[in-house]
Amino acid sequence: QVQLAESGGGLVQAGGSLRLSCAASGGTLSTYPTMGWFRQAPGKEREFVGAITSSGISTYYADSVKGRFTISRDNAKNTVYLQMNSLKPDDTAVYYCATGGFFGASHVREYSYWGQGTQVTVSS
Repeated sequence: QVQLAESGGGLVQAGGSLRLSCAASGGTLSTYPTMGWFRQAPGKEREFVGAITSSGISTYYADSVKGRFTISRDNAKNTVYLQMNSLKPDDTAVYYCATGGFFGASHVREYSYWGQGTQVTVSS
């Protein structure tokens, strides 16, 4: 089964940028209809951030990150990216990538394989 590994998290000041990566092994990411990013802040439920289709042509995002975050992918590298700009303290969370079953999937239950997450901390 596919294994996902997120990287690129860290501490950044408000207004700054980070790029997260989600690398896959044991499987090919392009075989999954979508790849999604989620995040979970302490004491809160895991929430949808955005997703990208297998071809990379289409993306969709949660309203809270629209215009600031961008998802892309490199199928040759079996990797999906999350570019985060204009970061805010409210973006502080553990960020996860996951494989999704259909375009438009935005709930945790609609995603199957998950990485272990990478911590993003935005200081004010």
